[in-house]
Amino acid sequence: MSKQDLMEEDACWDLWIRNRDPDAGDILVQRYTPLVTYHVQRISSGLPKNVSRDDIMSLGLHGLFDALTKFDPGRDLKFDTYASFRIRGTIIDGLRKEDWLPRSSREKSKKMEDEISKLEQKLLRHVTPEEVADHLGMSVDDVYQTVHEHYFSNVLSIDEKMDDDEDDSQKSFIIQDQVSKSPEQRTMMSELIGDLVNTIKELNKNEQLVLSLFYTEEMTLTEIGEILSLSTSRISQIHSKALFKLRKLLSPEIIDGGIL
Repeated sequence: MSKQDLMEEDACWDLWIRNRDPDAGDILVQRYTPLVTYHVQRISSGLPKNVSRDDIMSLGLHGLFDALTKFDPGRDLKFDTYASFRIRGTIIDGLRKEDWLPRSSREKSKKMEDEISKLEQKLLRHVTPEEVADHLGMSVDDVYQTVHEHYFSNVLSIDEKMDDDEDDSQKSFIIQDQVSKSPEQRTMMSELIGDLVNTIKELNKNEQLVLSLFYTEEMTLTEIGEILSLSTSRISQIHSKALFKLRKLLSPEIIDGGIL
């Protein structure tokens, strides 16, 4: 951003903070809409196709306006950082309230996990997505998508409060504070991290790179695709395949048990 652009934005902020000037507000919304688009793309990559991108975008814009309304320039915090929390939080809250993963999809996911466990007990080894697809009469892409959706549904509920009145299928998973962990929990977590590192090493080069760019560098699937010269759909497949291989170490039982 040029020096002139910064001066113009500062002027808009001054008008907005002092008088809630609507024109200044519109300019700021336009200025930060790409930030909303970024978070919408990241979150949407893990949602079923039936979830409208326009609905997610609407939630994100609501989060942006909420950030503009509540932001205090006097605090030592960049607006981009503050707005990102508000945008992402508003989208996730909206998804929780709408229960974006249909009951049929939840049942399908649970059934698939049960069948995978039975198949692995029978073969005494980890099974491949192709074997699961053949066993269940599904396409391999459908297996990836089911695991993908189930994993993201767990992520969306990870910081919700427990409600004793809810049934088990609706309970969320609380991350316990690191300080309060018992020696047994610390040992289990150390073992889990070791297993996770070893499993990630077993992923192929593209799978490791996609996970690193998506979760560490916080790039979108489209941006990763541009780097690797692959389509967004292909990057999504690689991402889903990696999650399938890691699914046991990313299961809600591990989180619920206080290991993570």
